[in-house]
Amino acid sequence: MKVYRDKSDEQLISLYVDGKNEAFDALLERHKDRLFMYIYHAVKNEDVANDIFQDTFVKAIMTIKQGRYVENGHFPAWITRIAHNHIIDYYRQLKAENLQSTDDDEVNILNRKELSAQTIEDDIITSQIHNDVKRLIKALPDSQREVLVMRYYKNMSFKEIADTTGVSINTALGRMRYAILNLRRIAEEHDIILTM
Repeated sequence: MKVYRDKSDEQLISLYVDGKNEAFDALLERHKDRLFMYIYHAVKNEDVANDIFQDTFVKAIMTIKQGRYVENGHFPAWITRIAHNHIIDYYRQLKAENLQSTDDDEVNILNRKELSAQTIEDDIITSQIHNDVKRLIKALPDSQREVLVMRYYKNMSFKEIADTTGVSINTALGRMRYAILNLRRIAEEHDIILTM
């Protein structure tokens, strides 16, 4: 990491594009505290802030890897804008989930499917979806399956996953990205529908 300390953000991005994953780790290390505090002050919830922080860097990695990052010397502003967009999405989703008025006589807010007991048909469909997801996860390469299970079933952060598996955060994020892409591809190839 000391090798990268004197490099500019743009140089680190260039090195990362050339396959030097440690360069992105240095970039992450350089900006993580400031970015996390920005997100945390906006959402006032550490778990939500962690999720948005991780989503921000996944988006940054994908954008850089796809060659869509324009070198303009303003990486901190660019990564903050990505985080800001994720924060807006979070609040939009929160607003959409809580948008039912109790003043409307036409709407009974307690008469919603998600508040009722599941029917036998719902139970069967849910069970089938769970079985399909398990089969899809088993079809993943070991390294991708490991990261996916740690993230979604053990609720580990990408930092914890990286420490446990002995890889960089960037590698853990990349494995997660490829796991999700592979799950979608396999589901499409086998016409598996994972929603009710």
